[in-house]
Amino acid sequence: MILDVYIENKLHKIEIPEDVFTSGADFFAMMDADMDKGWKMGPDFIETPDSKMRAQIAASRIPSALEKENNNLLHLLAGYIVTRMPGAEAVNIDMNGEPLNTDFIIK
Repeated sequence: MILDVYIENKLHKIEIPEDVFTSGADFFAMMDADMDKGWKMGPDFIETPDSKMRAQIAASRIPSALEKENNNLLHLLAGYIVTRMPGAEAVNIDMNGEPLNTDFIIK
């Protein structure tokens, strides 16, 4: 599966290995457990982030994973997004410090 990631109008095609969906289950659960405690998104603290917000939080970490060439984390974050946002084909990541402005293209 491929997730198209747009960062400042540049396309990054993230190919998610099939095994990420099974081997990443513990990582996904850990992310959910962290977010269950609430999360700071931009200037606001969100006590109970919904599925879209959780995917936005994961997306906000993708630029750093790309920069550091951390493909394992990159695949896990992309896998998390498509499992929490069924039908997600692409994400346009807001790089202005406002994760709530990150948009998804859903098929």
